[in-house]
Amino acid sequence: MATPPGARGTARTATTHPRPATGARRRVLTGARVVLPTGTVPDGRVTIDGTRIAPNAPHAAPRGAATELDVTGHWLVPGFVDLHNHGGGGASFSGTAEEVRKAIHTHRLHGTTTLVASTVTDDMDVLVRQAGLLSELAEQGDLAGIHFEGPFISPCRKGAHSEALLRHPDPADVRKLIDAARGQARMVTLATELPGGLDSVRLLAEHGVIAAVGHTDATYEQTVQAIEAGATVATHLFNAMPPLGHRAPGPIAALLEDERVTVELINDGTHLHPAALELAFRHAGPGRVAFITDAMDAAGIGDGRYLLGPLEVEVSEGVARLVEGGSIAGSTLTQDRAFQRAVTIDRLAVEDVVAALSANPARLLGIDDRVGSLEPGKDADLVLLDENFELKGVMRKGDWVIDPQLA
Repeated sequence: MATPPGARGTARTATTHPRPATGARRRVLTGARVVLPTGTVPDGRVTIDGTRIAPNAPHAAPRGAATELDVTGHWLVPGFVDLHNHGGGGASFSGTAEEVRKAIHTHRLHGTTTLVASTVTDDMDVLVRQAGLLSELAEQGDLAGIHFEGPFISPCRKGAHSEALLRHPDPADVRKLIDAARGQARMVTLATELPGGLDSVRLLAEHGVIAAVGHTDATYEQTVQAIEAGATVATHLFNAMPPLGHRAPGPIAALLEDERVTVELINDGTHLHPAALELAFRHAGPGRVAFITDAMDAAGIGDGRYLLGPLEVEVSEGVARLVEGGSIAGSTLTQDRAFQRAVTIDRLAVEDVVAALSANPARLLGIDDRVGSLEPGKDADLVLLDENFELKGVMRKGDWVIDPQLA
């Protein structure tokens, strides 16, 4: 794609829809290629009753029982689920409630109907306060929870995190963040080789919080120990960790080979060479990959100067780098562009991409009974794409965030 992922393009605005009468809330989308867990159905139908997907009624159902929309020539896929996202639309998940909502809305306009808010390294007191704010929004249903990326990471692989604020993963500090999140902590990224790392992994597992290996300088053997202790996610595999070596395979080999581990991949064309993405996808298999954005404030906006936590970032041609040092600082990616790139450039099967963007992260978060696939009883979260995989509509819980653009 000529346009940097998520960096530019026609600005999208939300549409407001008056709530129709109860009888009119039953809608049927017809004619699309519908991607289901069992495969793609050509000329499919998706029935929506209120906020949920309903079983398809017989074609001979009485007229007036539902409103129909013909979306022939399009794809219907589940709403995207993003496990790892720092912000967008010029706003950050480290900001105020208003800024957090702005970032959430920006990503909804790009098809992400379920989102986990990621923090960046800061003082513990700051992270505790932010956890309280984010947990309120999660309790209201705006977020699917909180991901703490830092401060328990390696200074050797700090990426766009402030080295002065890093600390060892003392289980007492980890517990402090879990408690501050009031049941909304979903994931903590750790350099598990640091003092306290394995004990913190065990603590997280005991509390039902995902322990993710990332920003790590661990050896292969140390990573195996972390997985045995309960780590189940690789934070943006390949990035912020030692490269794969033939004598010192490092964390990448350990994370790829273990079937208990889900690997995050940032598919923006900057973080990963296509060959590295293909290697991970083939080795882990489509059931163990979760596409993430790792987005920062510039996602959905464009080039300029931004802050990522306390650090200044320059975004140029859609690529975010620290002003001081030049390290890649998150991305400007949105999940609709990740989808399009995966299908059109990486040549992955549409069904596998849907799994990586929706079903796998939903299952990992334990919310696959509600989101992640187009099945009866689940939330009516869906994305409409044209034949070129350009986004043409977004629905969340039965309401159009972006009206279908069928012209």
